[in-house]
Amino acid sequence: MAENTNYSDWTETQWRERLSPEEYHVLREAGTEPPGIGEYTDTTTEGVYRCRACGEELFRSTEKFDSHCGWPSFFSPLAGDKVIEREDRSLGMVRTEVLCANCNSHLGHVFAGEGYDTPTDLRYCINSISMTLEEKPVQ
Repeated sequence: MAENTNYSDWTETQWRERLSPEEYHVLREAGTEPPGIGEYTDTTTEGVYRCRACGEELFRSTEKFDSHCGWPSFFSPLAGDKVIEREDRSLGMVRTEVLCANCNSHLGHVFAGEGYDTPTDLRYCINSISMTLEEKPVQ
């Protein structure tokens, strides 16, 4: 369960104390973990994926699919208000960044129109290090 904390007031020092250097780089500096190494890339375990920074529920395993891209992929977040999508023009590209709506931590990117056989034709490409998995049967 997400903590009842106002993360908008947190300093970068507080985030550095809470997160490992690798977690901080991805979640707070919009980094990307190398493809294929994340602990959730290939898992099929049932459960809820939570923001590693604040514990907010973000995605369910029922929306996870194998995109063969090297990162966990979901076709939809748990609810539209759980994530923020914003334009990202870094690295000479135009993409849509995905952030946790509760703490504004970077999760990954969302891509549309790639032709995956999913209900939304969206691919939320999320860094494993940005999440934790709470294992439980999903209804």
